[in-house]
Amino acid sequence: MGASGSKARGLWPFASTPGGGGPEAAGSEQSLVRSRARAVPPFVFTRRGSMFYDEDGDLAHEFYEETIVTKNGQKRAKLRRVHKNLIPQGIVKLDPPRIHVDFPVILYEV
Repeated sequence: MGASGSKARGLWPFASTPGGGGPEAAGSEQSLVRSRARAVPPFVFTRRGSMFYDEDGDLAHEFYEETIVTKNGQKRAKLRRVHKNLIPQGIVKLDPPRIHVDFPVILYEV
């Protein structure tokens, strides 16, 4: 459903050393590129919203409409899921901020 990690290949934004650790990475071209990068905070302040707006401006995860079905002379109401004319919610601000999934930390309570 959601993203579990960063999609960047070989770039570790939370590394404490510019080269990523080992002496073999010290002379590589990537370590030079990483050392010029700015420090990335371990927090996530926004996320992509999972809800949608319908034509009336209502906000929900799913929308259904009631349809009347006649079967054997009896009227019966059924719910049909709406897929058209839905607008994604967009970017949602997180309050409070969350810790990034790739940040190497162990959380525990005593």
